Amino acid sequence: MVKGKNGISKKHSVKALVVDDSSFMRTVLKDILLENGLSKVYEARDGKEAVEVYRKHRPDIVTMDIIMPGTNGLWAMKTILGIDPKAKIIVVTSIGQENVVEQAMKFGAKDYVKKPFEPAAIATVVDRLLKT
Repeated sequence: MVKGKNGISKKHSVKALVVDDSSFMRTVLKDILLENGLSKVYEARDGKEAVEVYRKHRPDIVTMDIIMPGTNGLWAMKTILGIDPKAKIIVVTSIGQENVVEQAMKFGAKDYVKKPFEPAAIATVVDRLLKT
């Protein structure tokens, strides 16, 4: 395995899906993942689009915002886990959403990171999940 800038262990062709209603946040997360050795990062603006992209591309890791207009991240997470019970989903949500994070973890999220975050926090969580 090759390690990216902040330490994500890279297997061949590791794909991610970044789900967030904020285009700025999607860009930030995408840049972090690409800088750390992931080969492809797909994006989705809401839960419905996330499920469609997941079905099509089957990424190795998903970062999921929970509070989004339209179809929220909890619905998307449950649907993705119904498609693939081994999906590795990281909840990325704002401080003050502890009850939502707790719910997401019960539904099957593998970990969470609170916004605002340091790039190294994302790299650490992604690396740990890719090794499992």
